[in-house]
Amino acid sequence: MARINTNVQSLVAQRVLGQNNAGLGQALERLSTGLKINRGKDDPAGLIASENLRAEQKSLGQAVSNADRADQVLNIAEGGLQEVSSLLTELQGLLTASASEAGLSKEEKDANQLQIDSILQTIDRVAGATNFQGIKLLNGNFDFTVSGVNATNVTDFKVNAAKFSGSSLNVNVAVTRSAQQAGMFLSLGGANIDLSSATAQLVVEVAGTKGSREFSFSSGTSIAAMRDAINQFSDVTGVTATTSGTGIKLSSDAFGSSEFVSVKSTNSGGIQTSQSGIYSLSASDFGAAAAQAAEFSAASNPVRDAGQDIGGTINGVIATGSGKNLRLATDFLDVDVALSTAESQGLGNVDGAGGSGTAAFAITGGGANFQLASKVEIAGQVSIGIQDVAARKLGNSTTGFLSSLASGKANNIVDGDITDAQKVVGEAIKQVSGLRGRVGAFQKNVVGATIRSLGVNIENTAAAQSVIRDADFAAETANLTRSQILVSASTNILSLANSQPQSALQLLG
Repeated sequence: MARINTNVQSLVAQRVLGQNNAGLGQALERLSTGLKINRGKDDPAGLIASENLRAEQKSLGQAVSNADRADQVLNIAEGGLQEVSSLLTELQGLLTASASEAGLSKEEKDANQLQIDSILQTIDRVAGATNFQGIKLLNGNFDFTVSGVNATNVTDFKVNAAKFSGSSLNVNVAVTRSAQQAGMFLSLGGANIDLSSATAQLVVEVAGTKGSREFSFSSGTSIAAMRDAINQFSDVTGVTATTSGTGIKLSSDAFGSSEFVSVKSTNSGGIQTSQSGIYSLSASDFGAAAAQAAEFSAASNPVRDAGQDIGGTINGVIATGSGKNLRLATDFLDVDVALSTAESQGLGNVDGAGGSGTAAFAITGGGANFQLASKVEIAGQVSIGIQDVAARKLGNSTTGFLSSLASGKANNIVDGDITDAQKVVGEAIKQVSGLRGRVGAFQKNVVGATIRSLGVNIENTAAAQSVIRDADFAAETANLTRSQILVSASTNILSLANSQPQSALQLLG
């Protein structure tokens, strides 16, 4: 049939040409942008997934930048700590030199004291000057703040790291096993020792963690004199003697399983065996003797007793005990707590300043916090406490603080106690070295590992996003060629379809 009002073939050719032009346009757009999804209608579900992955990739990239920044901050802190450590080492040498009194004039001691004062001032200056973009790093600015500490129960504490979402975090400490010194009791039968003859000798060897010493006592020696003789060498043995009734109690200077006291008798001197002997101390009462461990005449081999570490929990998690100290190290809380002697020997909860039933203390803020994950939540944050390393803060309440070495203070080298001064410096070196170790471990095992892990995550996220969104050039080039051919063909067909009604003119003659 020949109709001229409606050219159906032309309409079909127009529709197909439009479709082919749309396909050609899409191929050209994908090849020019390199993207398979350029707008929502290209792939609604794919667009949603792609945008989520792009946001995740951006967050991961920023987390890597945060980790790099954290590493830079800690590098600066480490530089300051390294200088403080060098100064403390120099200080230790000055103390040892000043202890040689017979070989030093007063002027030399005064000169050494001037050097010590200069070192203490420099340590304070380094602590106050070490900064990152004006933020002080070693002046306690990044130390954790606490409240509610009962100094009678908790003698020292150190918060190394803490993560919490509220305004504060209570630290609940409970003692489940008491801390004990090592100890022995020497029963001597009276206020003075009674040996078999005036020329007889009671010879005992007392040993502790620091060393041993042999003592010889003649008949009639008072137990007070024996006590004083043993205590003269407490710095050598690590053992302290006290009189108790008709005997002497020997105890280690410190608490914990690493401490011990041993007694060996190389000559009993014929001491009365019915009233004398070496006794162990009661496990439940350190002040009371328990069963006899050996007679003096039978103690040719050392009779030994070891101390006991404290046991307990912090916030319901079993803590590591060492002497009177409890340590908890978890991802959310890393804390060291030193208890008083009375509190470490009693079982139960350690009360804070608020009284019975309150937490030992509460962490209210502080610390150096870094965001090292893509999600801003507590699990993605890490923290580290950087304590104040000023001279007045290095040391502890037991040995004293580094500032006590300054001129006119208790541990100055001119007229002070050099032995105690060296203990203070030793504790300060231990603290700074420990802080450097923690900072280094944080950089290596937290920051470094995070950067490596996030790098892998970025690669995998980018790969997943690319599969969804990026154009496959091989496929799109093939589609372009196909679309070009179809557009050319459909254009020619449309031309033929438009010319077809002209054949009706031939019917009119």
